[in-house]
Amino acid sequence: MNDPEVVITGGDVLDGTGAAPRRADVVVRGGQIAEIVPPGAARAGAGEVLDASGLVVAPGFIDLHSHADFSVQAHPAADTAVYQGVTTLLGGNCGFSPFPVADAAALAGAVGFLGSELDWSWTDLDGYAAAVEADPPAINMAAQVGHQALRMAVVGAGERAATGAELARMRALLAESAEQGAFGFSTGLIYAPGSYASSDEVAALATTAAEHGLLYSTHMRDETSGLLAAVAEALDAARASGARLEISHLKVMGPANHGAVHAALAMIEDARAGGVDVTADVYPYTASSTTLTSRLPAWAMDGGPERLLERLMDRSTRARIAAALRARFGRDIAPEGVVVAELPDGPYTRFTGRSLTDIGAELGTDPADAAMELLAAHQATVAIVNHAMDPGDVAAVLAHPLVSVASDGWTLRPSGPGRPHPRSFGTFARVLGRYVREDGLLTLPEAVRKMTSLPASRLGLTDRGEVRAGLTADLAVFDPGTVLDTSDFAHPWRLATGVRHVLVRGVPVLRDGTATGARPGRVLRRAG
Repeated sequence: MNDPEVVITGGDVLDGTGAAPRRADVVVRGGQIAEIVPPGAARAGAGEVLDASGLVVAPGFIDLHSHADFSVQAHPAADTAVYQGVTTLLGGNCGFSPFPVADAAALAGAVGFLGSELDWSWTDLDGYAAAVEADPPAINMAAQVGHQALRMAVVGAGERAATGAELARMRALLAESAEQGAFGFSTGLIYAPGSYASSDEVAALATTAAEHGLLYSTHMRDETSGLLAAVAEALDAARASGARLEISHLKVMGPANHGAVHAALAMIEDARAGGVDVTADVYPYTASSTTLTSRLPAWAMDGGPERLLERLMDRSTRARIAAALRARFGRDIAPEGVVVAELPDGPYTRFTGRSLTDIGAELGTDPADAAMELLAAHQATVAIVNHAMDPGDVAAVLAHPLVSVASDGWTLRPSGPGRPHPRSFGTFARVLGRYVREDGLLTLPEAVRKMTSLPASRLGLTDRGEVRAGLTADLAVFDPGTVLDTSDFAHPWRLATGVRHVLVRGVPVLRDGTATGARPGRVLRRAG
């Protein structure tokens, strides 16, 4: 037997399946988990020994809903993920993916609120993967192809139905991405131009996804008063196509709608009983984060951000857009809960971290008109944090056995401008610290399952997600008594604490709570 490369000794192994922990040593060799043996039984060799006494040894966490595909090229160290024990991020969610590319400037403009830091030197998944791996990341990336990107490449940003030929071309591009190793297809049906698609268009694309064995992930068409109709649309697409369905960040927004998640969960359960392969994911916060333009009427975004800016220059059209936004106040949007997270350079960067209500008061106008002013002055690129959910709803979704933990984050840098959502920094640590240790909502084995084997099974990752001999050695070692999210909405730029060691493909990227600088990650490809 060859000498081990790394031995993790004396830890309580949670294998990711939900089983109880067992004390064992984990031997890592050649990037794989070679053996799991009784404490002290690993033969001493030339390799590194990591002490896990009093700690939990778990599979590396798999973030099933990330937008870090837009930030990993600029910050491959991925500190915010590594310090939480995350070893794999799935990008391409909410319909947004950095490929396929027909018009790089148009696609980059459509995703500007994500703080896109890409060089856009590719047209497809193969090119994107090569660009990312040219300066390898510390963690693994997995890709989905987004509906927005498909529509931008084929139909453009206009508010219209795709022609038959255009739909065929989108299906061909989706198939090409699948052949290049994409794991899924996603929609973001509240975002233009994806919001302009009919249910039939979505079902046709989901059928192509199913034909290639891809997951279908959806940011549904409505997460407010129309939540249940949106769940029904997603389930219908899965039934019609045969696709495996992932309902992204399941939640309901707006005080008038709180409690509707219970009916949504019941619909998911009923659909599974009827043969639909459906699950969901959730982040453990009562605020979302997105672009301010997603709160505007669909017609306002016809043609993309450039056309919106033209409309905002016309006084009467601007008033119409403001009136449509204002009509949502008190129903599913609370303007005092819509907080500016980040703005590009412009006259109102001082308003970062302040609500539309607050900004309107300073400008001497109402929140809707304040929103128009921000958009007009900052290239229609305004990232927001939206406080609009009920803590009980979040807990109910998180506790459900069909629901994975996922961040919906994209910030990988440990410091920077703006007020990004703390979910990028603390999602996984928050579940382990607050919802397991403090609140007892979940047992530790169940929480780890929701972060490892459950998301791995949704992606079809058979070589990760469990601590088992023969699998890739993506591992997280943490202290269950101290693991904690330290990031909050007022002070987001804080890394999680309590994760001691993290291995990616057998290489320590975090050792004794400090990043090592190693970059063993890669862009994973789906086989077959």
